[in-house]
Amino acid sequence: MNPFIFNTTPQIVFRTGAAAGIGDIVKKKLGERILFVTDAGLRGLGLCDPALASLAASGIEVTVFDSVEADPSLATVMAASDMARPTGVTGIIGFGGGSSLDVAKVVALLCGSGENIDEAWGVGNAKGPRLPLVLVPTTAGTGSEVTSVSIITVGGGEKRGISSPIILPDIAILDADLTIGLPAHITAATGIDAMVHAIEAYASKSANNNPLSKMLARQALQLLGANIEKAVFDGQDHGARGAMLLGSMLAGQAFANSPVAAVHALAYPIGGTFHIPHGLSNALVLPHVLRFNAPDAASVYAEIAADAFPDLVSEREDEGRCAAFIERLAGLSEKLGLQSRLRDVGIGEEHLAVMARDAMKQTRLLVNNPREVSERDALSIYRAAW
Repeated sequence: MNPFIFNTTPQIVFRTGAAAGIGDIVKKKLGERILFVTDAGLRGLGLCDPALASLAASGIEVTVFDSVEADPSLATVMAASDMARPTGVTGIIGFGGGSSLDVAKVVALLCGSGENIDEAWGVGNAKGPRLPLVLVPTTAGTGSEVTSVSIITVGGGEKRGISSPIILPDIAILDADLTIGLPAHITAATGIDAMVHAIEAYASKSANNNPLSKMLARQALQLLGANIEKAVFDGQDHGARGAMLLGSMLAGQAFANSPVAAVHALAYPIGGTFHIPHGLSNALVLPHVLRFNAPDAASVYAEIAADAFPDLVSEREDEGRCAAFIERLAGLSEKLGLQSRLRDVGIGEEHLAVMARDAMKQTRLLVNNPREVSERDALSIYRAAW
Protein backbone atom coordinates (compact mmCIF):
# COMPACT_ATOMS: atom_id res chain seq x y z
CA MET A 1 0.00 0.00 0.00
CA ASN A 2 1.34 3.41 -0.93
CA PRO A 3 1.87 5.98 1.84
CA PHE A 4 -0.69 8.77 2.01
CA ILE A 5 -1.85 11.72 4.11
CA PHE A 6 -5.52 12.30 4.88
CA ASN A 7 -6.69 15.68 6.22
CA THR A 8 -10.23 16.72 7.03
CA THR A 9 -12.30 19.03 9.22
CA PRO A 10 -11.89 18.06 12.90
CA GLN A 11 -15.56 18.42 13.90
CA ILE A 12 -18.63 17.84 11.75
CA VAL A 13 -22.13 18.61 13.05
CA PHE A 14 -24.89 16.98 10.96
CA ARG A 15 -28.26 17.95 12.39
CA THR A 16 -31.47 19.43 11.05
CA GLY A 17 -31.96 22.85 12.62
CA ALA A 18 -28.32 23.14 13.71
CA ALA A 19 -27.90 26.61 12.15
CA ALA A 20 -30.63 28.02 14.37
CA GLY A 21 -28.54 27.01 17.40
CA ILE A 22 -25.18 27.94 16.00
CA GLY A 23 -24.29 30.29 18.84
CA ASP A 24 -23.99 27.44 21.34
CA ILE A 25 -21.95 25.37 18.87
CA VAL A 26 -19.34 27.98 17.95
CA LYS A 27 -18.92 30.39 20.87
CA LYS A 28 -16.07 28.58 22.59
CA LYS A 29 -14.21 28.16 19.32
CA LEU A 30 -14.78 31.56 17.67
CA GLY A 31 -14.82 33.95 20.60
CA GLU A 32 -16.97 37.05 21.02
CA ARG A 33 -16.41 38.99 17.77
CA ILE A 34 -16.95 37.29 14.46
CA LEU A 35 -17.16 38.16 10.78
CA PHE A 36 -20.13 36.44 9.12
CA VAL A 37 -19.37 35.94 5.40
CA THR A 38 -22.33 35.34 3.08
CA ASP A 39 -24.03 36.68 -0.05
CA ALA A 40 -26.77 39.26 -0.56
CA GLY A 41 -29.20 36.71 -1.98
CA LEU A 42 -29.20 34.55 1.15
CA ARG A 43 -29.36 37.65 3.33
CA GLY A 44 -32.36 38.93 1.37
CA LEU A 45 -34.17 35.60 1.66
CA GLY A 46 -33.78 35.68 5.43
CA LEU A 47 -31.90 32.39 5.44
CA CYS A 48 -29.19 33.87 7.63
CA ASP A 49 -31.59 35.33 10.19
CA PRO A 50 -31.95 32.33 12.56
CA ALA A 51 -28.17 31.90 12.69
CA LEU A 52 -27.57 35.60 13.28
CA ALA A 53 -30.22 35.63 16.02
CA SER A 54 -28.59 32.64 17.70
CA LEU A 55 -25.19 34.29 17.62
CA ALA A 56 -26.61 37.50 19.12
CA ALA A 57 -28.41 35.53 21.85
CA SER A 58 -25.08 33.92 22.75
CA GLY A 59 -23.54 37.35 23.32
CA ILE A 60 -21.43 37.28 20.15
CA GLU A 61 -20.79 40.55 18.33
CA VAL A 62 -21.35 39.97 14.61
CA THR A 63 -20.13 41.95 11.61
CA VAL A 64 -21.81 40.80 8.40
CA PHE A 65 -20.08 40.83 5.03
CA ASP A 66 -22.74 39.94 2.45
CA SER A 67 -21.10 40.92 -0.85
CA VAL A 68 -19.80 37.54 -2.00
CA GLU A 69 -20.53 36.85 -5.67
CA ALA A 70 -20.36 33.70 -7.77
CA ASP A 71 -16.76 32.90 -8.70
CA PRO A 72 -15.58 35.34 -6.02
CA SER A 73 -12.94 37.84 -6.97
CA LEU A 74 -9.74 38.80 -5.24
CA ALA A 75 -11.28 42.25 -4.68
CA THR A 76 -14.08 40.63 -2.69
CA VAL A 77 -11.63 38.73 -0.52
CA MET A 78 -9.68 41.90 0.22
CA ALA A 79 -12.88 43.89 0.96
CA ALA A 80 -13.99 41.26 3.47
CA SER A 81 -10.55 41.23 5.08
CA ASP A 82 -10.54 45.02 5.28
CA MET A 83 -13.91 44.90 7.02
CA ALA A 84 -12.73 42.32 9.53
CA ARG A 85 -9.44 43.82 10.67
CA PRO A 86 -10.64 47.10 12.29
CA THR A 87 -13.26 45.24 14.36
CA GLY A 88 -10.67 42.90 15.85
CA VAL A 89 -12.63 39.78 14.97
CA THR A 90 -11.76 36.62 16.87
CA GLY A 91 -13.28 34.18 14.39
CA ILE A 92 -14.92 33.77 10.98
CA ILE A 93 -18.14 32.07 9.85
CA GLY A 94 -18.68 31.23 6.19
CA PHE A 95 -22.38 30.76 5.45
CA GLY A 96 -23.59 29.92 1.95
CA GLY A 97 -22.48 28.14 -1.21
CA GLY A 98 -18.93 27.34 -2.14
CA SER A 99 -18.14 30.95 -2.99
CA SER A 100 -18.89 32.23 0.52
CA LEU A 101 -17.02 29.34 2.11
CA ASP A 102 -13.97 29.91 -0.10
CA VAL A 103 -13.90 33.62 0.75
CA ALA A 104 -14.25 32.87 4.47
CA LYS A 105 -11.27 30.49 4.32
CA VAL A 106 -8.97 33.08 2.77
CA VAL A 107 -10.17 35.88 5.05
CA ALA A 108 -9.46 33.69 8.09
CA LEU A 109 -5.97 33.09 6.74
CA LEU A 110 -5.17 36.71 5.88
CA CYS A 111 -6.56 38.13 9.13
CA GLY A 112 -4.93 35.46 11.25
CA SER A 113 -1.47 35.61 9.72
CA GLY A 114 -1.21 38.97 7.98
CA GLU A 115 0.56 37.23 5.11
CA ASN A 116 0.63 38.44 1.52
CA ILE A 117 -1.94 36.53 -0.54
CA ASP A 118 0.39 36.52 -3.55
CA GLU A 119 2.75 34.32 -1.54
CA ALA A 120 -0.05 31.96 -0.48
CA TRP A 121 -1.26 30.83 -3.93
CA GLY A 122 -0.51 27.25 -4.84
CA VAL A 123 -0.04 24.04 -2.89
CA GLY A 124 1.38 24.24 0.61
CA ASN A 125 2.47 27.89 0.43
CA ALA A 126 0.12 29.35 3.07
CA LYS A 127 2.03 29.99 6.26
CA GLY A 128 -0.74 30.67 8.77
CA PRO A 129 -1.92 30.74 11.40
CA ARG A 130 -5.53 31.52 10.53
CA LEU A 131 -8.36 32.76 12.72
CA PRO A 132 -10.78 30.15 14.10
CA LEU A 133 -13.17 29.19 11.31
CA VAL A 134 -16.63 27.60 11.01
CA LEU A 135 -18.26 26.80 7.67
CA VAL A 136 -21.99 26.28 7.04
CA PRO A 137 -22.90 25.11 3.51
CA THR A 138 -26.31 26.00 2.09
CA THR A 139 -25.87 23.94 -1.08
CA ALA A 140 -25.07 20.25 -1.54
CA GLY A 141 -22.27 20.39 -4.06
CA THR A 142 -18.88 21.91 -3.40
CA GLY A 143 -17.91 20.07 -0.21
CA SER A 144 -15.87 23.18 0.60
CA GLU A 145 -16.61 22.73 4.31
CA VAL A 146 -14.19 19.78 4.38
CA THR A 147 -11.62 20.76 1.74
CA SER A 148 -8.26 22.46 2.12
CA VAL A 149 -8.69 24.47 -1.08
CA SER A 150 -10.07 27.93 -1.86
CA ILE A 151 -10.54 29.04 -5.47
CA ILE A 152 -10.53 32.77 -6.21
CA THR A 153 -10.89 34.58 -9.55
CA VAL A 154 -8.09 37.03 -10.26
CA GLY A 155 -7.60 39.37 -13.22
CA GLY A 156 -8.81 38.34 -16.65
CA GLY A 157 -11.06 35.59 -15.37
CA GLU A 158 -8.13 33.42 -14.27
CA LYS A 159 -8.79 31.23 -11.24
CA ARG A 160 -6.11 30.67 -8.63
CA GLY A 161 -6.17 28.39 -5.66
CA ILE A 162 -4.77 28.28 -2.16
CA SER A 163 -4.32 24.66 -1.14
CA SER A 164 -3.24 23.96 2.43
CA PRO A 165 -4.58 22.05 5.45
CA ILE A 166 -4.23 25.35 7.31
CA ILE A 167 -7.50 26.59 5.75
CA LEU A 168 -9.56 23.56 6.74
CA PRO A 169 -12.22 24.87 9.17
CA ASP A 170 -12.45 23.89 12.80
CA ILE A 171 -16.14 22.98 12.52
CA ALA A 172 -18.47 22.18 9.62
CA ILE A 173 -22.20 22.48 10.29
CA LEU A 174 -24.50 20.52 7.96
CA ASP A 175 -28.15 21.51 8.30
CA ALA A 176 -30.53 20.13 5.67
CA ASP A 177 -33.07 22.86 6.51
CA LEU A 178 -30.78 25.38 4.81
CA THR A 179 -31.08 23.57 1.46
CA ILE A 180 -34.87 23.14 1.42
CA GLY A 181 -35.52 26.37 -0.50
CA LEU A 182 -32.77 25.79 -3.06
CA PRO A 183 -34.16 26.13 -6.63
CA ALA A 184 -34.29 22.97 -8.74
CA HIS A 185 -31.67 24.09 -11.27
CA ILE A 186 -29.17 24.94 -8.52
CA THR A 187 -29.91 21.66 -6.74
CA ALA A 188 -29.25 19.82 -10.00
CA ALA A 189 -26.01 21.63 -10.88
CA THR A 190 -24.52 21.40 -7.40
CA GLY A 191 -25.55 17.76 -7.14
CA ILE A 192 -23.77 16.90 -10.39
CA ASP A 193 -20.76 18.85 -9.10
CA ALA A 194 -20.63 16.61 -6.04
CA MET A 195 -20.85 13.51 -8.24
CA VAL A 196 -17.94 14.82 -10.32
CA HIS A 197 -15.90 15.25 -7.13
CA ALA A 198 -16.50 11.62 -6.20
CA ILE A 199 -15.79 10.28 -9.70
CA GLU A 200 -12.59 12.26 -10.18
CA ALA A 201 -11.34 11.50 -6.66
CA TYR A 202 -11.83 7.78 -7.20
CA ALA A 203 -10.04 7.76 -10.56
CA SER A 204 -7.35 10.31 -9.66
CA LYS A 205 -3.74 9.52 -10.59
CA SER A 206 -2.56 11.53 -7.59
CA ALA A 207 0.13 9.79 -5.57
CA ASN A 208 -2.05 10.52 -2.55
CA ASN A 209 -5.06 8.57 -3.86
CA ASN A 210 -5.85 6.34 -0.93
CA PRO A 211 -8.31 3.77 0.47
CA LEU A 212 -10.15 6.33 2.60
CA SER A 213 -10.82 8.64 -0.35
CA LYS A 214 -11.96 5.72 -2.49
CA MET A 215 -14.32 4.47 0.20
CA LEU A 216 -15.77 7.95 0.76
CA ALA A 217 -16.15 8.53 -2.98
CA ARG A 218 -18.19 5.34 -3.39
CA GLN A 219 -20.40 6.12 -0.40
CA ALA A 220 -20.93 9.61 -1.78
CA LEU A 221 -21.99 8.27 -5.19
CA GLN A 222 -24.46 5.90 -3.55
CA LEU A 223 -26.10 8.74 -1.63
CA LEU A 224 -26.03 11.22 -4.50
CA GLY A 225 -27.19 8.81 -7.19
CA ALA A 226 -30.11 7.60 -5.07
CA ASN A 227 -31.31 11.05 -4.04
CA ILE A 228 -30.49 13.68 -6.64
CA GLU A 229 -33.71 13.28 -8.61
CA LYS A 230 -35.82 13.37 -5.43
CA ALA A 231 -34.06 16.52 -4.26
CA VAL A 232 -34.52 18.24 -7.63
CA PHE A 233 -38.13 17.29 -8.28
CA ASP A 234 -39.35 17.35 -4.65
CA GLY A 235 -37.31 20.01 -2.96
CA GLN A 236 -39.20 19.63 0.32
CA ASP A 237 -38.00 16.04 0.84
CA HIS A 238 -35.91 16.37 3.99
CA GLY A 239 -34.49 12.87 3.66
CA ALA A 240 -33.24 13.50 0.14
CA ARG A 241 -31.89 16.93 1.06
CA GLY A 242 -29.98 15.51 4.02
CA ALA A 243 -28.59 12.66 1.93
CA MET A 244 -27.39 15.09 -0.73
CA LEU A 245 -25.71 17.29 1.89
CA LEU A 246 -23.96 14.28 3.43
CA GLY A 247 -23.00 12.90 0.01
CA SER A 248 -21.53 16.25 -0.97
CA MET A 249 -19.46 16.33 2.20
CA LEU A 250 -18.17 12.77 1.72
CA ALA A 251 -17.21 13.59 -1.87
CA GLY A 252 -15.47 16.70 -0.54
CA GLN A 253 -13.44 14.63 1.90
CA ALA A 254 -12.52 12.28 -0.93
CA PHE A 255 -11.29 14.86 -3.43
CA ALA A 256 -9.65 17.01 -0.75
CA ASN A 257 -7.17 14.16 -0.36
CA SER A 258 -7.27 12.57 -3.83
CA PRO A 259 -7.48 15.64 -6.06
CA VAL A 260 -9.77 16.20 -9.04
CA ALA A 261 -8.59 16.28 -12.63
CA ALA A 262 -9.52 17.21 -16.21
CA VAL A 263 -13.26 17.73 -15.73
CA HIS A 264 -12.49 20.57 -13.35
CA ALA A 265 -9.56 21.84 -15.42
CA LEU A 266 -11.80 22.20 -18.48
CA ALA A 267 -14.68 23.60 -16.43
CA TYR A 268 -12.64 26.50 -15.04
CA PRO A 269 -12.43 28.53 -18.27
CA ILE A 270 -16.19 28.12 -18.68
CA GLY A 271 -16.84 29.60 -15.26
CA GLY A 272 -14.01 32.13 -15.15
CA THR A 273 -14.57 33.61 -18.61
CA PHE A 274 -18.30 33.16 -19.18
CA HIS A 275 -19.49 33.20 -15.55
CA ILE A 276 -21.33 29.90 -15.85
CA PRO A 277 -21.98 28.40 -12.38
CA HIS A 278 -19.31 25.91 -11.40
CA GLY A 279 -21.60 22.89 -11.11
CA LEU A 280 -23.08 23.48 -14.54
CA SER A 281 -19.60 24.04 -16.01
CA ASN A 282 -18.60 20.61 -14.74
CA ALA A 283 -21.79 19.01 -16.05
CA LEU A 284 -21.23 20.43 -19.54
CA VAL A 285 -17.87 18.72 -20.00
CA LEU A 286 -18.27 15.66 -17.75
CA PRO A 287 -19.37 12.99 -20.24
CA HIS A 288 -16.93 14.21 -22.88
CA VAL A 289 -13.93 14.08 -20.53
CA LEU A 290 -14.94 10.62 -19.32
CA ARG A 291 -15.24 9.37 -22.91
CA PHE A 292 -11.74 10.74 -23.57
CA ASN A 293 -10.43 8.99 -20.44
CA ALA A 294 -12.19 5.68 -21.09
CA PRO A 295 -9.35 3.98 -23.03
CA ASP A 296 -7.19 4.26 -19.89
CA ALA A 297 -9.85 4.27 -17.17
CA ALA A 298 -12.69 1.96 -18.25
CA SER A 299 -12.01 -0.53 -15.46
CA VAL A 300 -11.92 2.24 -12.84
CA TYR A 301 -15.19 3.79 -13.99
CA ALA A 302 -16.74 0.31 -14.17
CA GLU A 303 -15.95 -0.20 -10.47
CA ILE A 304 -18.09 2.78 -9.41
CA ALA A 305 -20.81 2.70 -12.09
CA ALA A 306 -23.27 0.68 -10.00
CA ASP A 307 -22.71 2.91 -6.96
CA ALA A 308 -24.41 5.77 -8.79
CA PHE A 309 -26.75 3.62 -10.93
CA PRO A 310 -27.36 0.24 -9.20
CA ASP A 311 -28.94 -1.40 -12.24
CA LEU A 312 -25.62 -1.19 -14.09
CA VAL A 313 -24.40 -4.12 -11.99
CA SER A 314 -25.90 -6.30 -14.72
CA GLU A 315 -23.31 -5.02 -17.21
CA ARG A 316 -20.63 -7.72 -17.15
CA GLU A 317 -17.78 -6.25 -19.19
CA ASP A 318 -15.79 -3.25 -17.98
CA GLU A 319 -16.04 -1.46 -21.30
CA GLY A 320 -19.79 -1.92 -21.51
CA ARG A 321 -20.36 -0.83 -17.92
CA CYS A 322 -18.07 2.18 -18.38
CA ALA A 323 -19.88 3.25 -21.55
CA ALA A 324 -23.28 2.83 -19.89
CA PHE A 325 -22.09 4.81 -16.87
CA ILE A 326 -21.03 7.74 -19.05
CA GLU A 327 -24.28 7.73 -21.01
CA ARG A 328 -26.33 7.62 -17.81
CA LEU A 329 -24.44 10.62 -16.44
CA ALA A 330 -25.07 12.54 -19.65
CA GLY A 331 -28.74 11.59 -19.55
CA LEU A 332 -29.02 12.51 -15.90
CA SER A 333 -27.96 16.10 -16.55
CA GLU A 334 -30.58 16.43 -19.27
CA LYS A 335 -33.24 14.73 -17.13
CA LEU A 336 -32.56 17.22 -14.35
CA GLY A 337 -33.10 20.12 -16.75
CA LEU A 338 -29.51 21.27 -17.15
CA GLN A 339 -28.18 22.59 -20.43
CA SER A 340 -26.13 19.93 -22.16
CA ARG A 341 -24.07 21.84 -24.76
CA LEU A 342 -21.66 24.75 -24.57
CA ARG A 343 -23.65 26.58 -27.24
CA ASP A 344 -26.70 26.39 -24.94
CA VAL A 345 -24.99 28.69 -22.44
CA GLY A 346 -23.86 31.26 -24.99
CA ILE A 347 -20.35 30.01 -25.74
CA GLY A 348 -19.45 30.42 -29.40
CA GLU A 349 -17.35 27.97 -31.39
CA GLU A 350 -14.80 30.74 -31.87
CA HIS A 351 -14.09 30.71 -28.12
CA LEU A 352 -13.07 27.07 -27.91
CA ALA A 353 -9.41 27.45 -28.83
CA VAL A 354 -8.82 30.11 -26.19
CA MET A 355 -10.62 27.96 -23.62
CA ALA A 356 -8.38 25.01 -24.48
CA ARG A 357 -5.31 27.19 -24.02
CA ASP A 358 -6.60 28.46 -20.67
CA ALA A 359 -7.50 24.96 -19.46
CA MET A 360 -3.86 23.91 -19.89
CA LYS A 361 -2.90 26.40 -17.17
CA GLN A 362 -4.59 24.10 -14.63
CA THR A 363 -1.52 21.88 -14.35
CA ARG A 364 -2.21 21.02 -10.69
CA LEU A 365 -5.44 19.34 -11.85
CA LEU A 366 -4.41 17.89 -15.21
CA VAL A 367 -1.58 15.94 -13.61
CA ASN A 368 -4.22 13.87 -11.76
CA ASN A 369 -6.14 12.84 -14.87
CA PRO A 370 -6.16 9.13 -15.77
CA ARG A 371 -5.09 10.02 -19.32
CA GLU A 372 -2.67 12.77 -20.32
CA VAL A 373 -4.43 15.79 -21.86
CA SER A 374 -2.78 17.99 -24.48
CA GLU A 375 -4.09 21.34 -25.66
CA ARG A 376 -5.26 19.61 -28.84
CA ASP A 377 -7.12 17.04 -26.74
CA ALA A 378 -8.76 19.80 -24.69
CA LEU A 379 -9.93 21.50 -27.87
CA SER A 380 -11.38 18.21 -29.17
CA ILE A 381 -13.26 17.73 -25.88
CA TYR A 382 -14.67 21.25 -26.05
CA ARG A 383 -15.73 20.68 -29.65
CA ALA A 384 -17.54 17.50 -28.62
CA ALA A 385 -19.26 19.45 -25.84
CA TRP A 386 -20.16 22.35 -28.13
